Amino acid sequence: MLKLRIITALVLVAIVLSALFGLGREWFALVAAAFFLAAAWEWSAWIGRLSVGGRSAWLVLVAGIMWAVETWQLAAWLQWAPLFWLFALVLVVRYPQGTGLWSSVAAMSILGFLVIVPAWAAVVHIKDHGALGLDGPWALLFVLLWVWAADTGAYFAGRRFGKHKLAPSVSPGKTIEGLVGGVLLSLAVVVAVHQLAPIAIDAPLILLLPVALVTVLASVLGDLFESMVKRFRGVKDSGNVLPGHGGMLDRVDSVTAALPVAVALLSWAQLPGGF
Repeated sequence: MLKLRIITALVLVAIVLSALFGLGREWFALVAAAFFLAAAWEWSAWIGRLSVGGRSAWLVLVAGIMWAVETWQLAAWLQWAPLFWLFALVLVVRYPQGTGLWSSVAAMSILGFLVIVPAWAAVVHIKDHGALGLDGPWALLFVLLWVWAADTGAYFAGRRFGKHKLAPSVSPGKTIEGLVGGVLLSLAVVVAVHQLAPIAIDAPLILLLPVALVTVLASVLGDLFESMVKRFRGVKDSGNVLPGHGGMLDRVDSVTAALPVAVALLSWAQLPGGF
């Protein structure tokens, strides 16, 4: 299983890096859309009481919204993404209470749009416009590095020091100690890159650190939100499209919250990379 996970991860890294550094906006948007539409298809299984035809129709609608966002350059509404994730935080904190607010077919359909489309739009926006004085591909990798560092730090800190559950009703394996370890490693990475990168980061550290901190916390929320829905639907993985890794949504759950929130925060702080 470990060998299979490694092979799949290497293939994914190769695809992502090739798209990042080798494709222009339109082709990159299409490749990114393929990843996020795969995640959307997995989400459609959780909407409830939808046939394959109904799931396919919903997926086509998601693709149509993506097309409209890209065609008419509507991504500026990403600056309101944190409001949705504040609502998501309330749902996670209240779970298992309040499931009636979001478990209907209509509510789950809307939630799927709000989870998938802004994340895809944020990825395309950062890759095309760049951020913090970095060219698009490097800017996107830098922001993703915050999320990856947080995941790595949380894993090792949780295994070594984890005692207090972070959200036991949603994800029993996550601990407060793991969260702290992930945040600390992510912020350490931000400081290291800010001070040592050969290209200057176009933001004072005093502003960049809060942006990174909230982005990392959002990434944890994205993970918890997907875990909440999976627990409610009684499934372990979102799918099996990625051998050894589960579903596509399992791999992008942190990004669904982190990237839109990062773009919004860059905009609010008037840093390069916002709107």
